[in-house]
Amino acid sequence: MSGAGGFEAHDEQDGYEGRGAREGSGDHEVFPEDTEKMSDGLGNGDDGTGNAGDDHESGKGADAHDTGGAGSAGGGGPEGPVDPAGSSPHATDPHPTPRIPLPRASVEDTGRPLPALEEPVPAVPLVLEHRVLKALLGAWALAACSAEETAAVEDHLGVCGACADEALRLRGAVGLLQRPESLDLDPGLRTRVLEGCLDRRPPRIPVPEWATPYDAETARLDALLQDFGDAEWHAPVRLRWFDADEATSRRTTVAGVIAHLMSVDGLVAVALGLDDPMGEVPADAPTPAGRTEAYWRASHFPPTRSVRTPWREQSHDLVRTVSFTGGTSGKLEVAYGDFVLPLHDAMLDRAFECWVHAEDIAEAVDYPYEPPSPRHLNRMIDLAARVLPAVLAERRQKGLASPAHGRHLVSAGGPGRTLRLEIEGLGGGEWLIPLDSPAAVGSAEHEVAHVALDGVEFCQLAAGHVPPAEAAAGQLGDREAIRDVLFAAASLSRM
Repeated sequence: MSGAGGFEAHDEQDGYEGRGAREGSGDHEVFPEDTEKMSDGLGNGDDGTGNAGDDHESGKGADAHDTGGAGSAGGGGPEGPVDPAGSSPHATDPHPTPRIPLPRASVEDTGRPLPALEEPVPAVPLVLEHRVLKALLGAWALAACSAEETAAVEDHLGVCGACADEALRLRGAVGLLQRPESLDLDPGLRTRVLEGCLDRRPPRIPVPEWATPYDAETARLDALLQDFGDAEWHAPVRLRWFDADEATSRRTTVAGVIAHLMSVDGLVAVALGLDDPMGEVPADAPTPAGRTEAYWRASHFPPTRSVRTPWREQSHDLVRTVSFTGGTSGKLEVAYGDFVLPLHDAMLDRAFECWVHAEDIAEAVDYPYEPPSPRHLNRMIDLAARVLPAVLAERRQKGLASPAHGRHLVSAGGPGRTLRLEIEGLGGGEWLIPLDSPAAVGSAEHEVAHVALDGVEFCQLAAGHVPPAEAAAGQLGDREAIRDVLFAAASLSRM
């Protein structure tokens, strides 16, 4: 194979119509003196066919380059394909436009001097009268002046002592107008963060719904205790409750309150098969008050901050245990000495008492404390409303509740005289309380009285912190029935 004929045979056989033209373009004339340079530039005349080196040695390489533009079949060069006659579409154009534009010349390449940069115009300071500058002092103190006005005022303050004193007074007044922000973290921050995290990524072993109030309230109280010093741990706290319709109190300390919570939570721990925090300490009675008094007596010294760790570990163990057992443990019974509660109600009871005593602690150290979340508060109110009929019956047996007019016996599950308990605000709702028998069913058709209270105030009444006679309740209907229910709610409290 030699020259153009070799390219033609190759193109016809393999079907590469544009290959011969790419090796030699018809738009650029090749002079004989340039063939050697082109051959060297292509690597000894290799044009991609594998035989161009032999052709160059035999003197046929130049012919291939000379005839490449006119003799290649259907070829095209940098300007595009050529027609079958061998002519280029731009053959009539003496100055064809290159496909890739040349780079534009920079101003530095022209040899001309660079244009001078514009000098920034200096700001002209404001010249204001003394009365105008004095009138701007209030805006300057509030950082409401423009940059020029601020510069003029501050220059004037350096030469006018009267305006400088006035500016200092106004700046101090602005500081008083700003509401100081507390550096203390919100006690409910940890609870909100945990709830937000659990909503996005549920735990592998979820906490039962009826145990979440206890988990939340113990976490909030633990956050309150975190930064307490020795003075706070020994701050005096007065526990208050009602006993036989009489207000009763017991003086202790913040550490003593945590010891009280731990000893009563031990009743739930024993029911779940966990260790009793009382250890070998005997109690006069297996009641919350009996266990607390025995724990206090057994302590050689008043409880200190060291009581926080066992209380915290016990609360974690309770939540962890009920989570592992799932919903099957909710029907276990927890004995309080003189009454029994199912485990799911006992956990609500412990959450309620944890919140109440956390408020006692916060009040003792002069620290704000928020109520539980509305859904948890609603469950606590519901527990109290469900227990009220049994408490009413017990009070009647003891002669603490006067028999109401029109009282009559009803069959179990039948409707009887009813009081409507309306709770407003947080945790609000309505409950129908049967008055004649704990086995009766509340009925709107048999409603004889209506009581309305705020949710937090009702809980304070049930905790023994608000006397029944002073409860701000909207009352309608049978006054005796209303009095019995309010005093029964107060008698739910205990140490």
